[in-house]
Amino acid sequence: MNAVRVEEHGPVLVITLDRPEVLNAVDAALTCELGEAIERLDGETALRAGVITGAGEAFCAGLDMKAVAAGAPIAATRHPDRGFAGITARTAGKPLIAAVNGAAVGGGLEIALACDLIIVAEEAKLGLPEVRHGVFAAGGGVARLARQLPERIARELLLTGRLVTAAEARTWGLVNAVVPAADVVGEALRIAQTIAENAPLAVQATKRVLAASPPSPGDPIADTEAERVFASEDAAEGIAAFAANRRPRFTGR
Repeated sequence: MNAVRVEEHGPVLVITLDRPEVLNAVDAALTCELGEAIERLDGETALRAGVITGAGEAFCAGLDMKAVAAGAPIAATRHPDRGFAGITARTAGKPLIAAVNGAAVGGGLEIALACDLIIVAEEAKLGLPEVRHGVFAAGGGVARLARQLPERIARELLLTGRLVTAAEARTWGLVNAVVPAADVVGEALRIAQTIAENAPLAVQATKRVLAASPPSPGDPIADTEAERVFASEDAAEGIAAFAANRRPRFTGR
């Protein structure tokens, strides 16, 4: 891989967008390689959670518009199965945390919004400025912002294209935590490791139920997932460990 680096930290796969010379802007290579990294996360049983971050000072500046202006096709930045940047249409089946180490704008914010949790550096700016450049936030950003923010705030940000501070985003509940830039990946890893200690079948089932819009008690999807999880070896192990006052040993079966 040239545009994306991957590194295993025990059960956590750290995925680094690695085009710092262009602020990790999304091109065809990054799209393909990020999609492959997520396939690896989903496909390897030993991996239970993932972290996405950026190399250098930025998380991701969105679409590589200079490459597009030079003739690169925009379509090449849409993965055939996973959408823009290899993530926005079909995200990972396992929990994914965005460690936003710097600016996340346009498609960069859409990558972060496609993750389950977002940890942001104090000085980072976030936003979807596409309308200022004659284009449209087509990587799921419009729908996700409208769902995750109060309606008037979402409309303001989407129609003006203005960037917001990490502190504003935290106030609105758009991100989970704001920390110094040097601590972003470490905090994301800490949370990912906590998630990885939980029963993987239960975690993944929870994520699938959350994907139902909106999930509700008695939903057939929730009932199906519950039946599957409660029949698993991990469920029996978790109950036995609770009764014995010991740590459970989950296997994902």
